[in-house]
Amino acid sequence: MATLALLIVPGPAVVYIVTRSVAQGRTAGLVSVLGVHAGSVVHVVAAALGLSALLATSATAFMVVKYLGAAYLIWLGIRKLLSRPGPEAAEPDVVSSSRLFGEGFVVNVLNPKTAIFFLAFLPQFADPAAGPLAPQIVLLGAIWIVLGMASDGTYVLIAASLAGRIRRSATARRRLDIGSGVIYLGLGAVAALTGEGRK
Repeated sequence: MATLALLIVPGPAVVYIVTRSVAQGRTAGLVSVLGVHAGSVVHVVAAALGLSALLATSATAFMVVKYLGAAYLIWLGIRKLLSRPGPEAAEPDVVSSSRLFGEGFVVNVLNPKTAIFFLAFLPQFADPAAGPLAPQIVLLGAIWIVLGMASDGTYVLIAASLAGRIRRSATARRRLDIGSGVIYLGLGAVAALTGEGRK
């Protein structure tokens, strides 16, 4: 329940998935979901190996990850704001599956929302009395990934169903680019300011 509550709140990964689903359709959206959750695997492995604990205790390491994520989100936002749609009947630029997967992977590896979940939230559900912590973290992380794929897949289906109407209108496409660009910039700013009180 806690994972679902966090997953349904749109973050950088959801913005990326919805944008790609509208631009290229359901298949592109689903490939993006696979890339995003390949990035989730990195967080699961890091938590299981104790790297999350290192990040939680090292202000320098935490800041490096935080600012990398913020910079990437801001770059995505600027790219969206500077994009220009073509004529109303034009087809959107087609991005290869490997690029969709790779960008989704990077978005979630550097996603501050996911990082904070694995740094501060997930370990609370591991019980040292129940045995080694690493297998527990892996199991909890696998549950996160399954629920995340279901949640993000729902976003794909909704976005893809609305894609035709949005793609047929240059004005609607421009509004989508501006909206997603502003959201990326806002998320980047939030990511940069996250944990400012850490010492």
